[in-house]
Amino acid sequence: MSEQINKDYEEQIRRNPQSLLEEYPRKGTNIQSTHYCAGCGHGIIHKLIAECMDELGIQERCVMISPVGCSVYAYFYFNCGNFQTAHGRAPAVATGISRAEDNAIVMSYQGDGDLASIGLNETLQAANRGEKIAVFFVNNTVYGMTGGQMAPTTLIGEKTVTCQTGRDPDYAGHPTHMCELINTLKAPVFIERVSLANPLKIRLAKYAIKQALTVQKEGKGYSFVEILSPCPTNLKQDVKRAQEFIENQMEKEFPVKNFRNNLYRKDPVERPASDFSTESLDKIFNVSRDGDSGYVDDEIEPLSIKVSGFGGQGVLSAGLTIAQAACAEGKHVSWYPSYGPEQRGGKSNCSVVISNDTIGTPVVDDIDILIALNKPSLEQFSQDVKIGGTILYDAKIGEFETDRDVNVIAMPCVDIAEEHGNARTANTALIGALTELSDVLKRESYENAIKEMFASKPKVIDVNIDVLEAGAEWIKNNS
Repeated sequence: MSEQINKDYEEQIRRNPQSLLEEYPRKGTNIQSTHYCAGCGHGIIHKLIAECMDELGIQERCVMISPVGCSVYAYFYFNCGNFQTAHGRAPAVATGISRAEDNAIVMSYQGDGDLASIGLNETLQAANRGEKIAVFFVNNTVYGMTGGQMAPTTLIGEKTVTCQTGRDPDYAGHPTHMCELINTLKAPVFIERVSLANPLKIRLAKYAIKQALTVQKEGKGYSFVEILSPCPTNLKQDVKRAQEFIENQMEKEFPVKNFRNNLYRKDPVERPASDFSTESLDKIFNVSRDGDSGYVDDEIEPLSIKVSGFGGQGVLSAGLTIAQAACAEGKHVSWYPSYGPEQRGGKSNCSVVISNDTIGTPVVDDIDILIALNKPSLEQFSQDVKIGGTILYDAKIGEFETDRDVNVIAMPCVDIAEEHGNARTANTALIGALTELSDVLKRESYENAIKEMFASKPKVIDVNIDVLEAGAEWIKNNS
């Protein structure tokens, strides 16, 4: 008889999914309970996602992104890769991870105050690009973590801390419908809105989550699942009222339905492999590593140069020429531009740092050599020149006096340029002077940099090299 009884049932062991941790490694003693409020939907959603991860066999490939919000501590619970991000920035971080680790299954878990508000732009841009991300959007109509303020999804007439008489569409607009917005884009593969209102709908929600993760498992692109979820604490609801609120109010405003399912019609996304090898970058920037490295002195200190003037005076191109010369010699170099919106006439400057070692910052606060093409720049940056440093400026600016212990040189760079038939090469005359003021780089490197800079304008290469030599000659004779 006992043998017959044993055959009448199947023994099953029920346990939490492997993709959820058994204990939650955090401060405090209660390491087997989540931080979520009683009745919150996040715990249900976490379990559904983890069950789908187990069933699809993708746990080892998964990375969960949890931005600021109630679910910011999701990394306590999910037994997979985890990244915590700033408010609204999850799609940007997820994009980077997905593109850097093509085999990763990246999940972005976001609330309505995060995704539909501060992160709306990133969300739409990632969806429009068809990034390989599964987005789980938890819509409970309020900002949960910060105390129940009005969110983009708050219903018309719904009372919150910040709209205590109910949301007024004439004042605060209408609820944001994220699935409908994303459905206007062509790239997303899977879009569905689900509900946690009752056990049946929870089972249907799991099916949608599994479909979204299947899209990721097969590498087919962007999937988006919006989940209508209870927030009993902030909405001051018991279990029954929370269920009724979702079914009778939320689902009327946000219809539960599948908006798109191209899982079986979409081919996997195949992106070309990125090549950031030294050889590839050298080819892009036309850097040759053959022959002499060009170092005059292995013990040289980093050289900080500031080139400044008006927009249109060749300030940025002068800095690029210097940087290109240093790069060609195999030195560490940075070029950091700063300019206003004006095409011509606005302030413009750039900082160039040349070093034998890694450069910590491209910002130049202590200037070794200041090259100034106008008076405002001369007055602005002269106080930043190091003691013993050099100020090289266009003589047409006029007299410039300083009580600081620096070398001041007024150079007729415009006159030198005009003598060679092109006043616009005045910046090159100043670079020529630089070749004599510092022996960090070879003159030949500057000449090659000019050829590189003006490769698309071969007619001006010779005149610029002539002006470069004339500027160097002037410094020899006048310093």
